[in-house]
Amino acid sequence: MAPPIHVMAGVLRDAEGRVLLAQRPPGKHLAGLWEFPGGKCEPGEAPEAALARELREELGISIESSIPLIRVPWRYERGALCLDTRIVECWQGEPASLEGQALRWQEPGAIDLAELAPADRPILQALRLPERYVITPADAVVGERDAWRARIEAALEQGTRLLQLRFPVWPVEAVRELAAALLPAARAAGASLLLNGDIDGARELGIGVQLKRKQLRACGDERPLPLGQLIAVSCHDADELTCAVAIGADFATLSPVLPTASHPGTEPLGWEHFAVLAESASLPVYALGGLATGHVAMAKEHGAQGVAGIRGFWG
Repeated sequence: MAPPIHVMAGVLRDAEGRVLLAQRPPGKHLAGLWEFPGGKCEPGEAPEAALARELREELGISIESSIPLIRVPWRYERGALCLDTRIVECWQGEPASLEGQALRWQEPGAIDLAELAPADRPILQALRLPERYVITPADAVVGERDAWRARIEAALEQGTRLLQLRFPVWPVEAVRELAAALLPAARAAGASLLLNGDIDGARELGIGVQLKRKQLRACGDERPLPLGQLIAVSCHDADELTCAVAIGADFATLSPVLPTASHPGTEPLGWEHFAVLAESASLPVYALGGLATGHVAMAKEHGAQGVAGIRGFWG
């Protein structure tokens, strides 16, 4: 089997937060779909140099600096590639179509995932997703619903942008009612809400869902919600991450990274093993388990989108 082709992609982001997309021309694989500009690394070429060369040849610009975003291993029918993506916010020149491809600037939140080449969809999600994924504690009781609504609305006001409503001891309808009550505040803040395991409730409310291990297996290779409604998956090993990609999940949590009081007999992954698994996953991955907001930098150094947490995120 041939090794994956190393492809560099550049996410050019302007002062207004828009990103540049290029359309694949007629006659090429995936013609008509949009992608982030870039191209193949030449043998022996450093990745950053390859990206600079490709964007110079394709767009006529000179990169001044870039930072890593995500590496996406992907397999098309024609073969495998590794899409190595960097954010470019500083360059010289005005991007122009030097190879005849259509170009457009667009807000990340307004881009239709269905218009992107499949390997580029995880890149867009990595751009959209924040570095903190906040989860409600499992031991909250129904009698605290009003208090939790107030706490969550306060968290949204303070900058939380991704939040899972995980209330396992509550009736399903009570969780759905809370989610519905929170939706106006979440939308006003530009935040996303996910239900824990409740696919039907998520579909009804038009929000996201975090799938459990058993649900992931039951999905096979079918996505249970339409594109645009977030699907997250609770993963613990490489096989589960592969299954998450197969159903078209938008991101995953991978746990436990460090020892946790809630699972005292579970062997933690540790940062090095986490990094190996996250690097091989074709979607953004949040580190979970024994972590707090102060672990964000460490998580990113090991290939994570950021950190997910429960008690350490609520003060």
